[in-house]
Amino acid sequence: MMQSYLKQFPDKNGFFGKFGGSFVPEPITKAMEEINQAYNLIAQNSDFIAELRKIRKHFQGRPTPIYFAHNLTKEYGGAGIYLKREDLNHTGAHKLNHCMGEALLAKFMGKKKLIAETGAGQHGVALATAAAYFGLECEIHMGEVDIAKEHPNVVRMKILGAKVVSVSRGAKTLKEAVDSAFEAYLSDPKNMMYAIGSVVGPHPFPKMVRDFQAIVGIESKEQFLEMTGELPDIVCACVGGGSNAMGIFSGFIDDAVDLVGVEPLGRGSVLGEHAASLSYGSEGIMHGFNSVMLKDSRGEPAPVYSVASGLDYPSVGPEHAYLHSIGRTKVAAISDKEAISAFFALSKKEGIIPAIESSHALAYALQIAPELKGKKILVNLSGRGDKDIDFVVEKYGYGE
Repeated sequence: MMQSYLKQFPDKNGFFGKFGGSFVPEPITKAMEEINQAYNLIAQNSDFIAELRKIRKHFQGRPTPIYFAHNLTKEYGGAGIYLKREDLNHTGAHKLNHCMGEALLAKFMGKKKLIAETGAGQHGVALATAAAYFGLECEIHMGEVDIAKEHPNVVRMKILGAKVVSVSRGAKTLKEAVDSAFEAYLSDPKNMMYAIGSVVGPHPFPKMVRDFQAIVGIESKEQFLEMTGELPDIVCACVGGGSNAMGIFSGFIDDAVDLVGVEPLGRGSVLGEHAASLSYGSEGIMHGFNSVMLKDSRGEPAPVYSVASGLDYPSVGPEHAYLHSIGRTKVAAISDKEAISAFFALSKKEGIIPAIESSHALAYALQIAPELKGKKILVNLSGRGDKDIDFVVEKYGYGE
């Protein structure tokens, strides 16, 4: 059943219902068509699939395990809380799943350089890792605010050989990093490949990144059945652009499982104080795709904010917009305060320091667990929190 949905969506033009597509200038249209053709060719190639499987097993350390959070389950006294441990994937997050795939595609296409944006730095680290593995150059654009906030990841990118470009325009965060990277990419699309960091952007990226991330859902379904003999009742994951959520949701779309995307409510529901696009946005085109986005009074992308650098994006992947519009997924919103509380709860009760992004999904699970005795919640723990510890301690102390 899972295959039927994934093969049906998106359509040949990259649309999930009315969402998605490719709304880009002429020079990029040609480049996107080239990437789409190459991807369709190698996605059916048994050598490519075998190479990717080898990389996942011997380089990334997949499959990542599912862990039953026994202490948190006991403390909250309701539903069983399970974690898909993407924090144990090499480089510390789910991002390497699509970065190795994109880099392998770039190599196949004869590209010499990978270029991308990053928010929390996890995509940047993963792409720098993939570039080093395949012998490609790498350039990462990152907002000035995020560079200061995610210093450990900036250091890692540089050690891995990437050039890090600081973006100082506008809000100096993820949206501006995307704008900057796209402009640099336009200067030489022949030799570069733009490796988009989520299920966003023009077709074929929402499909391609989802397909590479679907391994998370495939593994989760098999592992959960093996562990418990049944499927989880609820699967939840944080949503900024939405790559980790789309990855784990892919495994359960055709099953009777509640799928919940957890957005960043930041400091509250006032525009500019959060980045909860599905909760408060409306239809709009940005960065080459039609989806749901947060807009200012002129209809332009609104300023956004989240304590999690990887979630402060004013739109969301078109597939998330579509699944939400047809009622297949639910959306929840978690504040900075609730996410940080969950960050410390997992650290102190289970010995696992999560990424602040992932802490949003965990906070939602902890919120609903007490009322759901006998149910099972699977949280996609999309990344580890090493990158966040300096920022958290400076702003929140040690959580005592």
